[in-house]
Amino acid sequence: MRFIRFIKNLIKVNPIIFVLFFFLWMKTIIVSLVDYSITIDNWRQLIIMVLNPLPTFILAAGLIMTRKKPRQLTYAVVFAVFATIILYANGVYHREFTDYITIPLLLVGGNAADLSSSIIELVQWRDILYLTDFAVFFGVLYFIKKKRGELTFSQLSFRQLTPYLATVLVIGIVNLSFANIERPQLLTRSFDRELIVKNIGIYNFHLYDTYLHATSRAQRVFASEEELLEINEYIEEEKETVNRDLFGVAKGKNVILISAESLQNFVIGSTVNGEEITPFLNELIGDSIYFEEFYHQTAQGKTSDSEFIVDNSLYPLARGAVFFTHPSNEYYALPEIMNENGYYTASLHANNGSFWNRNIMYDQFGYDRFYTVEDYEVTEEDSVGWGMKDIPFMEQSVEHLLDMPQPFYTKLITLTNHFPFELDEEDSYIDQFDSNSRTLNRYFPTVRYMDEAIRVFFDELKENGLYEDSMIVIYGDHYGISSNHNKAMSYYLDKEITPFVEAQLQQVPLIIHIPGVEGETLSTVSGQIDLRPTLLHLLGIQVDNQVIFGKDLFSEDRKELVIFRDGTFITEDAIYTSGVCYSKETEEPVDEEEKEALCGPYLEEVQQQLSYSDRIIYGDLLRFDTSREEISDEIRKNENIEIQGNKRLGE
Repeated sequence: MRFIRFIKNLIKVNPIIFVLFFFLWMKTIIVSLVDYSITIDNWRQLIIMVLNPLPTFILAAGLIMTRKKPRQLTYAVVFAVFATIILYANGVYHREFTDYITIPLLLVGGNAADLSSSIIELVQWRDILYLTDFAVFFGVLYFIKKKRGELTFSQLSFRQLTPYLATVLVIGIVNLSFANIERPQLLTRSFDRELIVKNIGIYNFHLYDTYLHATSRAQRVFASEEELLEINEYIEEEKETVNRDLFGVAKGKNVILISAESLQNFVIGSTVNGEEITPFLNELIGDSIYFEEFYHQTAQGKTSDSEFIVDNSLYPLARGAVFFTHPSNEYYALPEIMNENGYYTASLHANNGSFWNRNIMYDQFGYDRFYTVEDYEVTEEDSVGWGMKDIPFMEQSVEHLLDMPQPFYTKLITLTNHFPFELDEEDSYIDQFDSNSRTLNRYFPTVRYMDEAIRVFFDELKENGLYEDSMIVIYGDHYGISSNHNKAMSYYLDKEITPFVEAQLQQVPLIIHIPGVEGETLSTVSGQIDLRPTLLHLLGIQVDNQVIFGKDLFSEDRKELVIFRDGTFITEDAIYTSGVCYSKETEEPVDEEEKEALCGPYLEEVQQQLSYSDRIIYGDLLRFDTSREEISDEIRKNENIEIQGNKRLGE
């Protein structure tokens, strides 16, 4: 009863503010259900959803009412506008990425111009409803003023704020108590933002994200060499046996990686409107090593995350993109290793060099050259969507490859199959799909166009004499169709999109084509983090003391485990996602006893690997790695010996 009396007295101070905040409260709940797709499974979750915005609103209302009376309404409206911007920005972002905005993600603001077409695609007419509460509020305000004349408010002293603070504390404790019942150790799972927003709300999430950002910046200062030694011990214990069957099968060959934008595995071997979506890749797989259960492991950094994973065999960060948050770290990336083994290294991408901070990060990774949009002849006819079309990009890229010293290690990053999947009519080899999702409908023609571009690339390699001496690796960088299109995906796949199926849809192709090597399809559970050690194996390059978490996919005793950034993991027999363990055999959740047997043994290892990888990045731990200095000294020593030998030959 005291609490109810307190709320009544609170409202009497300035009832207009509470009308505004009541509308904002209702809007927050509606947006959470509609745009954030938060589900309510029991009465505790309902209470959590109702409670979690209240501490923020009550505290804001109390502080506003300590201001001078004429300014209170202005401050309240400004607060409501700011809260609406937070709601809307996250709502738009969530539509495509099923995720929420973090402070590190805001650091990619320089990419905004390139992202404009994607952002516009996500804006919908119904978004005007975000302003409905303001329209109603100002209507009510006008009616009250007309009825009663000038409004009169009270003003609180800071001493009178004590009950407000107590109320905020009590509601906050009740909210967290229910949240921890629903999800024990909630705040230690900062990588799972869906769960955090569901249990503490969008406003509290951003406060928590600010705290995480502040503490993460301090981790480098307090990092020590002992941390790296601890991680190295773990990696040594997990080291696998080398399988000699394919070791060095591509020794001395050029390496060409094709990062296939948004290419998911469900299109491989599939049709739309009776036509093959990827006819060339389907044919290529027969003459290649194809991993049919290979997963992307990216987070908020998307394509840049896939680059980071492949080159470093570390996990991406849960918040933001490593390319932006830690460009000055020490890395021992794949390009640097290839340089040490006599390879020329380059990345080719017909976009501006600063996008995803690549021009800075590639220097850190050890690339010799970065070919950007300035190195291509780009015309209006050759551009669509995000920039240069894939076919002219591939044709011109071969010209760059011909100018490089061999052997080379190169990465080509495609563009056309990027959301919102725009394509000129003359480039459409197949018709759009017909569903309730424009995104999915347009996805198939752009995938088909990218498939054709890869075919053109192979033809160009053969015509110019590069094909036989090259190992070509094609991999999908991340998903193209998010879970927000599950209804249309269900229609296309003709099955329900359960969390089990959704995890499987994160599969992307991995095709390793080595001319002269017999093709084989492997069902090994694998991920992008495994690509670096696998490539080194095929090239016959052995590197000691690597701080990596990936495993050679041809290892004889490799543990089949793929870890996603949100803590989801996949094994040979199970998929674990959102706290539920699914049997691959039945595709259904298992009981607690079977969960312990199928998923239990991996839970600690998953957390440990993600934690260790984060510590390497946040603490910049590779700066303590002295083994690299020894390698560099040995290389310089060998170079000096070669120079002296050449001098003697000259004499």
